[in-house]
Amino acid sequence: MHEVTQRPYDARGAWREWLLCGASLALLVGAMAVDPIAQDPAYHHFADRRAALGIPNFLNVASNLGFLLAGAAGLALCIRREGQGATFSWSVLFLGAMLVAAGSGYYHWAPDNASLVWDRLPMTIGFMGLFVALLSEHIHPKLERYMLLPALLVGAASVAWWHHADDLRFYAWVQFMPLVTISLLVALYPGRYTHRRYLVYGLVCYLAAKVAEALDPQIYAASGELLSGHTLKHLLAALALYYVYVMLRRRMPVSAQMSAPAR
Repeated sequence: MHEVTQRPYDARGAWREWLLCGASLALLVGAMAVDPIAQDPAYHHFADRRAALGIPNFLNVASNLGFLLAGAAGLALCIRREGQGATFSWSVLFLGAMLVAAGSGYYHWAPDNASLVWDRLPMTIGFMGLFVALLSEHIHPKLERYMLLPALLVGAASVAWWHHADDLRFYAWVQFMPLVTISLLVALYPGRYTHRRYLVYGLVCYLAAKVAEALDPQIYAASGELLSGHTLKHLLAALALYYVYVMLRRRMPVSAQMSAPAR
């Protein structure tokens, strides 16, 4: 097993941590400064409502299989490689993805606000697992110990607040703040592991998934009603998760790569 050499803390580099905290806080203040955002009932009206094999909204339900496959592969990898990096947080990410497969499938079977809770709750588990894993591996390993449980509680609280108050602002922050923070981490911090480019591939796929979600009916019409934007969203988001799995499977500590003999 490769060991990662922990870099000593450099107070001169603390500006990066302040920038991350400031960006997260600014996003939260910005989200809460706008008027409460109620869930639009039209959100549940997806372009592709075709049933198959007795399953309503078949492709929107079945396309969640990608989350199950990528999540299972990632979780198995984390179990085999326990102790390498932020293994527990990565495991939470992949477990969350497997729960998304069940929760999103349940939601798309009968879309409404009540079933949407079980789609969004596991999504926050995955987001927070990814968020804490990358913070731990780029800043300090001890962050995983102190941040993972509070982060998961914050994610769950955002869904509970939306469901109780019909206000999406807090949930929107939980969903998008990690993406901004992860982008800053990649830009500001040197990687301790190789193959970090796969994380960028995953971010690009996830952003493309959000675009596909917004263009659900347009993509459905453009494809000749073969594939809707929302189904494509599921496939692209699962591909993003797969890229994270590939990164973890192939990576090694940068120090180990540098010291490896040439072949």
